[in-house]
Amino acid sequence: MTTLVLTVVGDDRHGLVAAVADIVGEHGGNWENSELAELAGAFAGIVEISVPDAREAELRAALQRLEGMLSVTVHAGNPTVASAGERRFTIRVLGNDRPGIVKDVSSTVAAQALSIERMTTETRDAAMAGGRLFEATIVAAVAASVDVDAVRSAVEELATDIQVDVALEV
Repeated sequence: MTTLVLTVVGDDRHGLVAAVADIVGEHGGNWENSELAELAGAFAGIVEISVPDAREAELRAALQRLEGMLSVTVHAGNPTVASAGERRFTIRVLGNDRPGIVKDVSSTVAAQALSIERMTTETRDAAMAGGRLFEATIVAAVAASVDVDAVRSAVEELATDIQVDVALEV
């Protein structure tokens, strides 16, 4: 089996997921992992699929039929195996929204040699205080040799610097 990663973007409307799933299914593919969302009237997503090696080329060609409804880009997947002793950290951020929070958080994560595996962000109205709140959840992988206390210290310093609540779960 060949692993492929599809990125899909288009104007949101009913039937988009079904259109992609139908083509994957018609070619013996298996829909494995995905993150899909409607954002500001656009539908966007990333989907990991596996398909029999012999059917990859025809699947790629069939996905082009979606042009006009969805822009689909196909990437060759490269399944990786976690290193022995690798750990996962979860970082949760909550605070008043402002430009630059993702830049600040991602720079801190990178400086500590953490690799972001999954990140979700959301802004929403702050019901009692007015304004907007920013919330993020980041799952990051780190080698066993990385000093957890140093990571924790960097995250706490970040929280103070950008005036948000940041929690680190190891």
